[in-house]
Amino acid sequence: MSSLKEICEGLPLDPLPPRRERDESVPHAPVRTPDLSPEEQRLALENSLRYFPPNLHETLAPEFADELQNYGHIYMYRFLPQIQMRAFPIGEIPARNRHAAAIMHMILNNLDPRVAQFPQELVTYGGNGQVLSNWAQFWLVMKYLSEMTDDQTLVMNSGHPLGLFPSSTSAPRLVITNGMVIPNYSSRQDYEKMFALGVTMYGQMTAGSYCYIGPQGIVHGTTLTILNAARKHLGITDMAGKVFVTSGLGGMSGAQPKAAAICGCIGLVAEVSREALDKRYKQGWLMQVTDNLDECMAILRQARKQKRTLSLGYHGNVVDIWERLVYEYENTGDMLVDLGSDQTSCHNPYLGGYYPVQISYEEALTTMHEDPIRFKNLVQESLRRHIAAINKLADRGMYFWDYGNAFLLEADRAGADVGRQQGLNGTLFRYPSYVQDIMGDIFSLGFGPFRWVCTSGDPSDLEKTDEITTSILEDIINKGVPEGIKQQYNDNIRWIKEAKNNKLVVGSQARILYSDQKGRIAIATAFNDAVAERKLKGPVVLSRDHHDVSGTDSPFRETSNIYDGSAFTADMAVQNAIGDAFRGATWVALHNGGGVGWGEVINGGFGLVLDGSEEVRQRAERMLAWDVSNGVARRCWSGNNRAQETICRIMDDNPKLKVTLPHHVEDKTILDKALGNA
Repeated sequence: MSSLKEICEGLPLDPLPPRRERDESVPHAPVRTPDLSPEEQRLALENSLRYFPPNLHETLAPEFADELQNYGHIYMYRFLPQIQMRAFPIGEIPARNRHAAAIMHMILNNLDPRVAQFPQELVTYGGNGQVLSNWAQFWLVMKYLSEMTDDQTLVMNSGHPLGLFPSSTSAPRLVITNGMVIPNYSSRQDYEKMFALGVTMYGQMTAGSYCYIGPQGIVHGTTLTILNAARKHLGITDMAGKVFVTSGLGGMSGAQPKAAAICGCIGLVAEVSREALDKRYKQGWLMQVTDNLDECMAILRQARKQKRTLSLGYHGNVVDIWERLVYEYENTGDMLVDLGSDQTSCHNPYLGGYYPVQISYEEALTTMHEDPIRFKNLVQESLRRHIAAINKLADRGMYFWDYGNAFLLEADRAGADVGRQQGLNGTLFRYPSYVQDIMGDIFSLGFGPFRWVCTSGDPSDLEKTDEITTSILEDIINKGVPEGIKQQYNDNIRWIKEAKNNKLVVGSQARILYSDQKGRIAIATAFNDAVAERKLKGPVVLSRDHHDVSGTDSPFRETSNIYDGSAFTADMAVQNAIGDAFRGATWVALHNGGGVGWGEVINGGFGLVLDGSEEVRQRAERMLAWDVSNGVARRCWSGNNRAQETICRIMDDNPKLKVTLPHHVEDKTILDKALGNA
């Protein structure tokens, strides 16, 4: 069994650890199909051996070749650390620099089997969201971080630790880029080859930036989405007896049943993987499970009649659920669903992100690798059936939304009837994305998923931060805020107060809530003071989802409600990472892909270690202000009136902030006259 100290000593080469096959008792990533030529296979193998001295190449080459041929990627299973991966308390992590130790705490959490989707392939969530590309990289990263001084920066290029470089005490300790390829070479096919070659990596959002905090990270946003959908489209605030149908129980989608229960409704979630379903059931995030469709409908009817809160997991394909709901309506007149969505990993539909209804899960795992053309045809046929059933129920009053997972985009590419509008943006479908219809207004107010991790690992620290946060938000309300913002604060106060009872922690002692710039800065500085005064037992890491006000340019999700033609530009996300870096972030990350998929998104994130010092307090104030204002200013310039109101309030509070405001064309007829179209 390895120890933390041994993990920080670098790659174990003398002696080599024994060759290990992967553990078939844990879930594994689907076999990849990079379609490498013989020359490219040689290059992939040669690239992997660069981490090892020549005297080991003859030993390692055959097994790495086996991995490439059998799994489509070289993971280096021989070097799996023999340690129970978890977020060890920062005091137990051997490192010269406390900020580096905090980063190590975050990496270890991302690879915790309770947290990670496919831990032995270093995949945290989303089917292919990598922390690193192989296990050699893990050993090197941990060694570099353990040795790091206050004036060095670790550079990470798509999983590869390029090295420790001299910098300064004010520079980030870590700079991460994932998937940064030349735009013309950003297709899925290009990615599969480059990942197999070991030269790029898909970091999803918070997997490759080391900021994932388990499914809690999306529970809050999902809760807000369901609540606001009910308020806006069902005209209710009490969701008792209302049914929400969706799919997916993975790293992100696994939040859905917990969110449904928090909302007080009935959540029916389909999942094809028994392992994923059992994982959520054992964690208490599902109240009940079934693999029988008749039983599923009976449970649904009874819960509706009793108006009972329920999270029900169905082991099977969600298309079967949707088609059965249509059958029930057409044959009994019972409309058994009120709200619907989907969280399959449709950003990666042909390599395990979406499983077609026509064949079993086990058959699909084989077919996607051995007969990819047939598998693609099956997926597209399944998507057409999927949408056809949803359309019939939507015509009868169900409200459906796209969850920004490329579901409608891929359904459209499959020829399904999703009513895509081919206007300037091409981002409008029959069903809006949750950003366009529900969450976009929240982003325009400057609210987004802000999170923190108590690196002491002590639950009492998390409780104290919950108390501090509640007090701060209540104080902000008491000082007076606009009514729309007051509702957001109240929703978040309720969330924090109920968080402990909802048993949200999986892995690190972490919390998430939606907050604006004022709230984030106030919370951060209060946490820093609590660390300085030793009210908390260790530093606190601040972060956020990349899915935020400023962090992501994604025309089919985060920026889908940008209508000035700039939805497909990525200046905001790139500027955000650069700005966070020189304003004081402990680490920054910039990624290609995330959520909607490779080539569809540019996104970034940060980590900021609150160590109790005055310098870090000032960093937090500078960096968090930029991290929100950047996105609000961009949304304002695109024509969003609520964003303009928000940025004007922020400018009133800070005279050093001067944002270019748009002058709107009041009389649109002058445009046609000028163009000769009148």
